Amino acid sequence: MKIIVPMAGMGKRMRPHTLTVPKPLIPVAGKPIVQKIIEDLAKVCGTGIEEVAFIIGPTFGAAVEKELVAVANKLGAKGSIYYQHEPLGTAHAIMCAKESLDGNCLVVFADTLFKADFTLDRSKDGIIWVQKVDDPRPFGVVKVNEQNIITDFVEKPEHFVSDLAIIGIYYFKDGAYLRSELQYLLDNDVRDKGEYQLTNALENMKLKGTKFEPGQVTEWLDCGNKNSTVFTNSRILHFMHEANEKMVDDTVVVEQGQVIQPSFIGKNVKITRSIVGPYASIGDNCTIENSVVSNCIIQTNTSIKKAVIDNAMIGSYVQYVGEAKDLSIGDYTTAL
Repeated sequence: MKIIVPMAGMGKRMRPHTLTVPKPLIPVAGKPIVQKIIEDLAKVCGTGIEEVAFIIGPTFGAAVEKELVAVANKLGAKGSIYYQHEPLGTAHAIMCAKESLDGNCLVVFADTLFKADFTLDRSKDGIIWVQKVDDPRPFGVVKVNEQNIITDFVEKPEHFVSDLAIIGIYYFKDGAYLRSELQYLLDNDVRDKGEYQLTNALENMKLKGTKFEPGQVTEWLDCGNKNSTVFTNSRILHFMHEANEKMVDDTVVVEQGQVIQPSFIGKNVKITRSIVGPYASIGDNCTIENSVVSNCIIQTNTSIKKAVIDNAMIGSYVQYVGEAKDLSIGDYTTAL
C-alpha cells in the first residue's frame, strides 16, 4: 500500500499560524495534523504500508521534510518527498508523485481528520469517502445508484445535485491506472474551472468500467481555519479520553492548579495557580501561570500569564500576559 499526501497549499485561511509552518504540521491534540491522518489511515489499512509520499511546496524547507519522513518511518514505511511548484489543481498535485503511483494506493489531502470504524477492502476497484453536508457547493460531490455504486462526480456544483461531499480520502486498487488517467488530463490540457481536477480522472475511469463505491466515516473533522481546528482539537481529545489514552506527560508539574479532562499536556509543562481544560492541548515546554485556559491549542515553548483564554490558537515561542478570549496568535509573538 502506498499513501499519497498532497499538502503543498499555503494554508492562507490559517494565518498567522502558517507563516512559519505548513498547515498539516500544526498540532491537534498533541500531534501534527498530517501525522494523525497517516496514523488513522494505517489503522484502517492494516499491515503492509510500504511508502508515504508527501507532495509539498518547494519552500517548506529541510526541517519540514525531515519531520515528514520521520512520520512515515514511525509506521515502518519509506517517506518520499515530491514538490508541486504551481497550484494547478488536485490532479496535478497527485501527479507530482507519479513515481509512487503503482499498486494499491490511498490518496489523502492533509487538511481533514476523521473518525472511522472500518477495515479497508482492498479488493474493490476504488473507494471514495464521503459525508453528507448541508451546503455541498464548496465541495466535490458524488451521486450513487441503487447498488451503491457512484454514477457521477461533480466538482463544486453551483446547483444541487447531491449532498454527499468527497472528504479527501480515496482508495485505488491500481495506482498505475490512476497515473495514466491523470497523465491524460495533463497531456490534453483537460481543466475544470482553470485547474486539473481529480474528479475528471475519476469520471473517465468510471466510464471505462471502474466501479467506485462510497465509503463512510463516523465523523469528518475539518482543519481549514482557526475555529474549525479548535473544534477538531476538542473532538479528538474527546475520542482520546474515551479510549483511555495517556494525555498528560509524566514530566508535567502542577502547583496549586488543576487539569480538567479531556486535555492533552505535553512534556516539561509547568502549570501554576491555573486551571487548564477542558479541551486544551498544551505543547512541550510551556508555562501557564495565574490563568484559566480551555478549548484551545497552545503549541510549544510558550508562556501564558494572567490570562483567561477560550477558543484560542497560540503558536510556539509566544509570551502572552493579559486577558483575552478567542485568540489566534502566531509563532514568536510577545504580547504584554
